[in-house]
Amino acid sequence: MMMMVMRVQRRRICRGREERQLMRPLGIKRPKIANAKLAILKAGLHPLKHKFVFWYTRRTPGVRTQTSYEDNIKKIVDFSTVEGFWVCYCHLARPASLPSPTDLHLFKDGIRPLWEDSANCNGGKWIIRFKKAVSGRFWEDLVLALVGDQLDYGDNICGAVLSIRFNEDILSVWNSNASDHQAVMALRDAIKQHLKLPLSYVMEYKPHDASLRDNSSYRNTWLRG
Repeated sequence: MMMMVMRVQRRRICRGREERQLMRPLGIKRPKIANAKLAILKAGLHPLKHKFVFWYTRRTPGVRTQTSYEDNIKKIVDFSTVEGFWVCYCHLARPASLPSPTDLHLFKDGIRPLWEDSANCNGGKWIIRFKKAVSGRFWEDLVLALVGDQLDYGDNICGAVLSIRFNEDILSVWNSNASDHQAVMALRDAIKQHLKLPLSYVMEYKPHDASLRDNSSYRNTWLRG
């Protein structure tokens, strides 16, 4: 039902719009979305289960340090309703137009896209690698699944990241508990099912504490399946 409402609102809000430049983190006029659910309902809006935030990172050349990475993370916009989501999403640049290397993050409100964040530090991420020509469609499908709370073990999901790289694009879905093997594998299956990936498609998993040790997001993954 939520996905149906979201797609209807998309047609209403995005109809006839061309791709837009990424919302500038500085000086942006962010859509004002009511925080109180009562106000949202009175306004005839459709509240989401979770409030979300889009973040943007433009990576700089050189060795990554945690301080430099945190400095480069910019909040774009937050939203808590179906209507608010589409207002935001329709103004975001599409993956094909983003420079490399760039990261676009979608996380639940209150969780920063950092390994050390208290909601992330005991978790990890599933990694999905795509050819650059097809990543945009899969990213949109993943965003809709997260916003619409369509994936199993959704409360265990912290957010998702689209990483634009020179030779490939990478999607990653972050979860809060890397030691819960059942939840980790169920999330993998839910991602494959929702994105319509072949059962034989190999995804990779890496705990965030391993990323902290080797200072890498996508190298030296621990689990494949």
